[in-house]
Amino acid sequence: MRRKIQKLLDEHINPFVASHGGKIELVDVVDGKVMLNMSGGCQGCSQSSVTLRQGVESMLKDHFGDMIKEVIDTTDHHLGENPYFS
Repeated sequence: MRRKIQKLLDEHINPFVASHGGKIELVDVVDGKVMLNMSGGCQGCSQSSVTLRQGVESMLKDHFGDMIKEVIDTTDHHLGENPYFS
């Protein structure tokens, strides 16, 4: 499952967030919980939670259904400089 999630990130999600200067990395998958780290323009961005919930989490659940129980943002957003929306 980890490889399939990584492929979805690489082929569909990251090209979109890259257009805003961001990147989303897979940290781990444990018992249906997908842990992601947001960097670049996503780290500290005021819209990062919207991107994560309405974009990434929706797409993961659409592709993998009940196998995805939760998407967890492991990013320390306080360290971001919010470059896209500054």
